Amino acid sequence: MNPAAAIEMSCVSIAAAGVLETAAVEGIDCAIGSGDYWVIGGPPGSGKSDLVATLAGLYRPLKGTLRFFGRDVATMDEDTFLVARLRIGLVFENGGRLFNHLTVAENIALPLRYHNGHDATRAEERVSRILGATGLAPLASRRPVEIKHAWRQRVGLARALALAPEVLLFDNPLAGLGRQESRWWREFLAQLAAGHEVLGGRPATLVIASHDLRPWADQGRQFALLRQKRWVRIGGREELAGSAEPLLGELLAAEFSFGRPGGP
Repeated sequence: MNPAAAIEMSCVSIAAAGVLETAAVEGIDCAIGSGDYWVIGGPPGSGKSDLVATLAGLYRPLKGTLRFFGRDVATMDEDTFLVARLRIGLVFENGGRLFNHLTVAENIALPLRYHNGHDATRAEERVSRILGATGLAPLASRRPVEIKHAWRQRVGLARALALAPEVLLFDNPLAGLGRQESRWWREFLAQLAAGHEVLGGRPATLVIASHDLRPWADQGRQFALLRQKRWVRIGGREELAGSAEPLLGELLAAEFSFGRPGGP
């Protein structure tokens, strides 16, 4: 056990969504330290979303040990597990899990109202800061269904930031985004990793799961792959550059990239 790790997996097998008895990925061993910047690559269908959901505490491992902040989740009671989970933020692919009957501002405020019991005034102050940081202030009164995909993706990020999590997990965050919007994401995540005021200046621990490694090769600090239901540890940037792993070459060539060129 690494006491400095935010999330640890030891000999973990994770389930495929909706098929809880079937392993999506097996043999996961990793320690995501506080302040780390991990990038996990894999082609579509390789289990990236299942892995990110497990890291977020939405699924429990089929086998092995999952620890949040040094504690085995299997030994946590419900209240302790919830407290640990709220230290971890998750941004779903394509701005998923937003509520279309709520405005952008109301979606961001929801975790504050539900988990922290903030009244409208206190929640509004926090939401206003996040709207400004993410460039969403002009869209505060719009509903997600009324705005473009690129902006919905930012709303998902803004909602994840609401509780000022220590760890942020991203499921294919650049999918479907153009170059300008992708650049914004890379720059903003670099600021979060360095310590952004929206998180109180504390460097965030970041985990990116993506089928295209090109945008992250010069930004991530630790790299791994999901290949044929197995976890493949690559290492740091030096190991990334020198690896002869065939799948890594394909992901760096963006063979599996589905993003649209151009603007957002």
